[in-house]
Amino acid sequence: MEWNEVRRLYPERFVKIQILDSHIENNVRFIDDMAVIQAFDDEKEATRELVRAKDDILVYHTGKEEIEVPIKQIFGFRGAI
Repeated sequence: MEWNEVRRLYPERFVKIQILDSHIENNVRFIDDMAVIQAFDDEKEATRELVRAKDDILVYHTGKEEIEVPIKQIFGFRGAI
């Protein structure tokens, strides 16, 4: 499903999505295809789901025209010695 369709089906709501296809340009991940897992009316519930989200699961608000995720470079590594 494309973002425009998600926005049409779930206007002004938070949605939990699974990323099916994406591409990266200039350290930004653009989501091309997704599946909606759940829609939220409650902002607090959506925030709880966002905190729990892993891997290719996102919580995003459909009020945004584009769905893009900035990629942060992590420098250094802290591990067991």
